[in-house]
Amino acid sequence: MAISRILIANRGEIALRVHRAAHEMGIETVAVHSTADADAMHVRLADQAVCIGPPSATDSYLNMAAIISAAEISGADAIHPGYGFLSENAKFAEIVEAHGLKWIGPKPEHIRTMGDKVAAKKSAGDLGLPLVPGSDGAVSDYDEARKIAAEIGYPVIIKAASGGGGRGMKVCEAEESLETLMKQAGSEAKSAFGDATVYIEKYLGNPRHIEFQIFGDGEGTAIHLGERDCSLQRRHQKVLEEAPSPVISADERARMGKVCADAMAAMGYRGAGTIEFLWEGGEFYFIEMNTRLQVEHPVTEAITGVDLVREQIRIADGKPLSVTQDELRFTGHAIECRINAENPFTFAPSPGEVKNYHAAGGMHVRVDSGLYAGYRIPPYYDSMIAKLIVYGRTREGCIMRLKRALEEMVIEGVHTSIPLHQELIRQTDFLNGDYTIKWLEEWLAERD
Repeated sequence: MAISRILIANRGEIALRVHRAAHEMGIETVAVHSTADADAMHVRLADQAVCIGPPSATDSYLNMAAIISAAEISGADAIHPGYGFLSENAKFAEIVEAHGLKWIGPKPEHIRTMGDKVAAKKSAGDLGLPLVPGSDGAVSDYDEARKIAAEIGYPVIIKAASGGGGRGMKVCEAEESLETLMKQAGSEAKSAFGDATVYIEKYLGNPRHIEFQIFGDGEGTAIHLGERDCSLQRRHQKVLEEAPSPVISADERARMGKVCADAMAAMGYRGAGTIEFLWEGGEFYFIEMNTRLQVEHPVTEAITGVDLVREQIRIADGKPLSVTQDELRFTGHAIECRINAENPFTFAPSPGEVKNYHAAGGMHVRVDSGLYAGYRIPPYYDSMIAKLIVYGRTREGCIMRLKRALEEMVIEGVHTSIPLHQELIRQTDFLNGDYTIKWLEEWLAERD
């Protein structure tokens, strides 16, 4: 039976994004929310709304039992997890399907495999994806670690097998600090993720972060939708993304895209996914796969014309991919600015009431946000409150349109990161597309 009512197990702009796609397909939506989000825009617009707990995410958006109960009492027949929260929780995906609901996401076994960094690396290598030189799996013995590090050469990076966001990661420049840093990384990983397992890789000095969007039908067919350059990061958190990358040629895109699509086809992957690489000196190195929709998916939508959320829903409903690889065309350039409720240069969170709000507009300007005047931004969740996405026929034209759109955007009552973006896109290195994952933090340090 076709999906007729989707419960959206998320909040903020992504919940609104899923609601809009569903309604355009004639599908009803159910919003779940904490008590802190009772006045959120997606709650106001959904066909039904169910409160699932107090403000704490642990007691609401991460409360599996409450979400399943909400699906049952609302008559939902599918669950879309958005990104973050339970979107990459294999156990939750299994519970959803065990209750006879459709999971709008990858197969639970693929979520589990790719959620474990060690298993993901092995699987990626088996599927033909290029790997960063390093250990074949987890490393617990110091002598083994010392041997591996000597073989691949210093510097090396020690990483937590579970989790991300920079926690449980240590760069080691020489053998004398390896043992100490291994213990520190393991301790951080245990504290943050409940798993002290670590592995070792060659540390790339100054790479770019480039990721490929893929889609599979779960039956052995998969396509890629090009790459996104997500190198502008602070503390491993993305700040601005663009597509296509300024440094990737059409031939490179086709070659690596095919490698990614072929790997996902062989895997029998279902739904949306992103394969992330470090790129340095013309070479790609697999780092991880995200088995969900990405925050930055709109830039891919802009240059391909494919609605990725609609595609997710279609695939979960057992329908084939709506576009073939040969039919896809990559046209123009798109940039996304993540707008956070925080001081633009100290990055201190700035929750509170939005006194005035005006979204930028005009041709090829998109704002994904649940903001409105009078809305109170709660202090309990991620600080991202909007995404500004701009498209142009050329990268230069896109940047000029973005400058104009940032000038138009009004969010009063709280601090936002808009001034940061306004400064950032005027820098010569950015204008030339000449930046790496270290560039933003180095620029911020010099600016101080």
